[in-house]
Amino acid sequence: MVELGKLLLHHHGRRDNHQFPITILLTTGFSDIPTIISYIDSVSQAYPSISFRRLPSISVDNSQKCSRAAIGFQFIRINAPNVLHSLEEISKSYKISAFVINIFCTSALSTGKDLKIPTFYFYTSGASSLAAFLQFPKLDEQTTGSFKDQPDTVFHFHGAPPLKAIHMPDRNPLLTEKIQLIMIS
Repeated sequence: MVELGKLLLHHHGRRDNHQFPITILLTTGFSDIPTIISYIDSVSQAYPSISFRRLPSISVDNSQKCSRAAIGFQFIRINAPNVLHSLEEISKSYKISAFVINIFCTSALSTGKDLKIPTFYFYTSGASSLAAFLQFPKLDEQTTGSFKDQPDTVFHFHGAPPLKAIHMPDRNPLLTEKIQLIMIS
């Protein structure tokens, strides 16, 4: 998101142009790393129009046997009220022109919609992964069982080379639901 912000500033004026402020919301508590603080400081000094707003720290229930990805989606989902509050606070000082979320933050899509803020997905991977991603709901309808139990099955995604089922991540109901929600959005 920082690099996207820099690119927007490059196209819409100087990096210190406060007529085009960019605020990046940061979650806390799930996968914090110590180097993030120094990175934020360096970006803030080099690009005064880019600011960071930390959401309150929350914890996730790790007692269930879920993948790290599923826990990540849960973490983002339970942060939705914090995102809403932050956007409401920011809108008291600025007119929010756009709310940009990445592909993993689908639960925040309704937040932007509720506040009548144009909301956009920022997809940072290649076109072939997007092509596969767009076909996952259909793939889910056409197949059953674990991909690991289908050594002879080969999936053909538009715009991508064939992929054996055993090379796919195994099914996870929570992730399947999230992927379908992303594709509907």
